[in-house]
Amino acid sequence: MDFSKGLMAASTKPLILSVLKRGDSYGYQIIQNVKKLTGGTLKWSDGMVYPVLHRMEKEGFITSEWQGKPGEKLRKYYSITERGKQELIVEKEQWNFLHGVLSKFWEQSLT
Repeated sequence: MDFSKGLMAASTKPLILSVLKRGDSYGYQIIQNVKKLTGGTLKWSDGMVYPVLHRMEKEGFITSEWQGKPGEKLRKYYSITERGKQELIVEKEQWNFLHGVLSKFWEQSLT
């Protein structure tokens, strides 16, 4: 299934916040988690995710920290902040509301 760019863009913030609520993660790992949780339906690219991560960090929803073991490549790990947890609650409410409205419209159009 192909999703429109608009729907894909609108869903990145709540999905990223949901992944980070489960625990700290780095960019590639976030991409792989979303791919796995959606059964491969959503395939994000680096070029799509990293700008969103940087914006969310500027907005205070997440923080980042470079981590790595000696001799290994450093990775930038992202963590959800308290503000990000509150934003996730708002996002969930908005998406649930829209889902309910759309469901009502679709049910009415079938009758």
